[in-house]
Amino acid sequence: MSRMSQWNRRIGAVLLSAAMVLGVTACGGSGASGNKTEDALSRIKSAGKITIGTEGTYPPISYHDESGALVGFDVEVGRAVAAQLGVEAEFIEADWDSLVAGVQSGRFDIVTNEVTPTEERKKSVDFSHPYTFVYNVVITRKDDDSITQMEDLAGKKVSNTISSTHAQLAESYGAEIVAVNDFEASVEMVLQGRADATINSEMVFREYLKTKPDADLKIAAYDKEANMTAIPVRKGEESLRDAVNAAIKALQEDGTLSEISVRYFDQDITKQAP
Repeated sequence: MSRMSQWNRRIGAVLLSAAMVLGVTACGGSGASGNKTEDALSRIKSAGKITIGTEGTYPPISYHDESGALVGFDVEVGRAVAAQLGVEAEFIEADWDSLVAGVQSGRFDIVTNEVTPTEERKKSVDFSHPYTFVYNVVITRKDDDSITQMEDLAGKKVSNTISSTHAQLAESYGAEIVAVNDFEASVEMVLQGRADATINSEMVFREYLKTKPDADLKIAAYDKEANMTAIPVRKGEESLRDAVNAAIKALQEDGTLSEISVRYFDQDITKQAP
């Protein structure tokens, strides 16, 4: 082979490599690099689905029925929000302590699982308008009369998921937190005497008593203020947050949220008391 032929082959190889690089770069607009700047709402609508993080172990909020299907108040809220956006809801189950982090990392688009928009959480994610207003209660064994008000939690052992607002509320009154993964574990710790109490939603506890009416548990005290919950979205995804807000407003106005609430709680917890 002549030197000229070798030179021509080398030039051809360089040009081919350059063309391949340009081709990959041009295709990047619809690949991973393109997703970095793609509007979240546009991406969701293009995919035809929205990914929703939820526990799946927290009746009546998010749990599995006897057939194994994922059901619950917040599961239906998630599906209703998705329908308002014109997409399907795809649920991804995860432990409570990883739900907000899952939104932050992009594992989920949103979470529907009774998440309270605390100031600390607002540092890592944005929130929709509130859509439920419920009271937290202190749950103890029936024979324990040492707790009759929130202030009595000082020095007590309280079982809750470590990053929950329930745990933060207990700590604010001087309680020691016994870490658990979910609601069932929290009440089991109380029943076993390994914790003095647990704090949780009144609605969730009353639902628990429907299935276990003989449980040796009672409501010992009520929190003073209603607890609001909202839908977290990734920080800066304003179009998605605004679309979720519009969906919540529409579902409030047409009575859908009230209907779902009454079906699961026998009362409407989706409107703030006057």
